[in-house]
Amino acid sequence: MTTAAILAGGRARRLGGLDKGLLNLGGRTIVEWQLEAVREVVQRVVIVSNETGKYAALGVPVVADVVAGAGSLGGILTALSVADGESVLVLACDMPFVSAAFLDYVRHAGRDADVALPRTDEGRHPLCACYAQTCADPIRRCLEAGELRVLDVITSLRVRDITGTELSQFDPHGLLLLNVNTPDDYARALAHERRLRR
Repeated sequence: MTTAAILAGGRARRLGGLDKGLLNLGGRTIVEWQLEAVREVVQRVVIVSNETGKYAALGVPVVADVVAGAGSLGGILTALSVADGESVLVLACDMPFVSAAFLDYVRHAGRDADVALPRTDEGRHPLCACYAQTCADPIRRCLEAGELRVLDVITSLRVRDITGTELSQFDPHGLLLLNVNTPDDYARALAHERRLRR
């Protein structure tokens, strides 16, 4: 069984400190869109956030970081620590267009690896990935050494990259992996959501 974890702990400096997961997109928050997608793929979903009150109304467990101040890498370790089963599907809270079909593909792609994740011309996307429990100890060692970059851990793991046509079949508009990090990203997401409704 796979658990899904939405990581909602970022500070969103480039968005003026707004909570990215709670940004409105077509009358729903980004996290609500994500919950709809992940619930088609897994039975158990959690949100990893130290601000539990913000997400309490969504009807899913909200868990605080097991290691304070450890960024996304700490969020992944937290997700692994509360996961039911051998793997956890991790998704950053600022990715509104990730589909259930793609998340299911990522989940299955990770069966023979420590981590399965998309890889584009921009690089690897470790916050839309499936992590096996075998990742927990290497992550702990990195955190203990003060290394907080997710990509630093990945170099020591068995990685299944999802690339090229394998990835593009899920991405007809080129926005599958869009992260809403800036006001321009948010405007782009809003425009795309309006196009999809039309």
